[in-house]
Amino acid sequence: MTNVRSHKGITPTFGERAWVDQTAVVIGDVVTGDDVSVWPLTVIRGDMHRIRIGHRCSIQDGSVLHITHASTYNPGGYPLTLGDDVTVGHKALLHGCTIGSRVLVGMGCVVMDGAVIEDEVILGAGSLVPPGKRLESGHLYVGSPARQVRALSDEERGFFTYTAANYVRLKDEYRAG
Repeated sequence: MTNVRSHKGITPTFGERAWVDQTAVVIGDVVTGDDVSVWPLTVIRGDMHRIRIGHRCSIQDGSVLHITHASTYNPGGYPLTLGDDVTVGHKALLHGCTIGSRVLVGMGCVVMDGAVIEDEVILGAGSLVPPGKRLESGHLYVGSPARQVRALSDEERGFFTYTAANYVRLKDEYRAG
């Protein structure tokens, strides 16, 4: 596949039943879990640090996932890490950040270097998470910069695994042709 590329001898590896649309590009030190879906026009570029994506994650159309390289300004750099059951909405930008499990990153969000989104968080569409900010588990965040709005309901907490499973089903339809 020309859309899955090695960089400096490191080739992306994918878990079982992962699916990458032919218009998406995945480069370098990228490892995914099982049942991951990478939708059209997405770029996942692990060229100067590592990217790790957990099980049942959906990286939707037009998203960009990248890292922060190590330098004198930032000696360790920042890898990009996503936990399990993460839904990344259309055109999101995730850059050198850590995202826990059971998280919804809304459409058009930007999550910057060194930011941490803990487990079970909804980040509303168009939100900006500044460098180094931590979003606490169990809450809805919105805005630019993102701010905590309220605690999540039990119904919202159940939505994380529902939407992850829904994208696994849709991905399987695409894999089947």
